[in-house]
Amino acid sequence: MIRRILLAVVLAYLCYAVAMVLIHPRYIYPFDAAVFAEPGFEQANLDDGATVYVSSGDQGAPVILYFMGNIGTLTLFAPMLRHHRDAGRSVVALAYPGGGGIPGEPSEAGLKAAALSVFDALPDLLPAHPDSAVIAHGYSLGTGLALHLAAARDLDGVLLSAPYTRLCRLMADASLLPACLLPGVQKWDSLAAAPAVSEPVLVLHGTADGLIPVSHGEEMADTLPDGRIYRIEGGGHADLMDFLVYLDALDGFVEGGARP
Repeated sequence: MIRRILLAVVLAYLCYAVAMVLIHPRYIYPFDAAVFAEPGFEQANLDDGATVYVSSGDQGAPVILYFMGNIGTLTLFAPMLRHHRDAGRSVVALAYPGGGGIPGEPSEAGLKAAALSVFDALPDLLPAHPDSAVIAHGYSLGTGLALHLAAARDLDGVLLSAPYTRLCRLMADASLLPACLLPGVQKWDSLAAAPAVSEPVLVLHGTADGLIPVSHGEEMADTLPDGRIYRIEGGGHADLMDFLVYLDALDGFVEGGARP
């Protein structure tokens, strides 16, 4: 009788694991459909199908490659994009397929390939800024894209707002499954990319972040060859822009802390 119960429990757990592997992208990419329509930004479609929104800034000002979080529409990140734009910086923001009115299905492999193609297309997207410093700024899910890009291309700096070490670690905590070991799971392993990132990296993380604990940011900063962390005391996951110290630290890095 006990063996039958144990067998039933094991089979139920295996069925649960298979089901979660099949549906886990829904939890990674709960995208919103709101279409981005911020004044000063123009939509551009790259040859590989990636979509970006571009704002050309002041001559000589840094170029910000922006990678948003997993809500999937740049509309909700407009305040951050405006902040960069109003500081005179050029901004190129990647739109994610499946969100914001952009057709397609998101995936880790697809988004990481798009991040590389955006960087490679910069001479065509911003022909008036050939010598500007290029800084990748990722938020939450987008920190994985910023690090993937920095590991594969030569940037001048990287900003990570509320980063994770391994997204599959967070999935494991939430699902009670060994998500980082399961085949078919999109793992988003930022720690694996970290050793190849030679650029200066500033990690910005709220100490009260209930979605991605600040310990993830601390571990990322410790793992990166040239990483440091700025803790936003009392900051959560979605309210970092409410803290002036967050914007001050970010601006200080962009204007003087990145690679000259």
